[in-house]
Amino acid sequence: MLSDYLASKQQEIDDWNKKLAERGKEPANTRRITNLGTFRAYVENYLRKHPSVNQQMTQIVRHLSPTPEGLPLEVYCFANNIEWVPYEGIQADIFDHLLSILPEFGLRVFQQPSGTDMQRWSANVGTDNRPLQDIT
Repeated sequence: MLSDYLASKQQEIDDWNKKLAERGKEPANTRRITNLGTFRAYVENYLRKHPSVNQQMTQIVRHLSPTPEGLPLEVYCFANNIEWVPYEGIQADIFDHLLSILPEFGLRVFQQPSGTDMQRWSANVGTDNRPLQDIT
């Protein structure tokens, strides 16, 4: 689902970077293909091909404002079926797939640690109270 996107995006980036001339020797000045942008393109293509997504209505995949927890990704589309139970199943199937494919893009979901997470972490820390930089 990404071959056309990757070829087109790489050509766009190569053209952009060539125009930088001398400034392009500094890596911070160049554009690159990113895992997040590629994932966003994947989601757009996935929705365009999904049989339960209404292809005649608006579809948007976009970044929201960054937060301390990460960079939210909004997925906006309409299902072909508006009955409540099937609709919820379509939504769940889409997000099950998107969550399961995240590691293929080097991405992961952020979730606030719970009390259980903190208990597990503290049990593994042990009694060594030295700052991490002092532990070798």
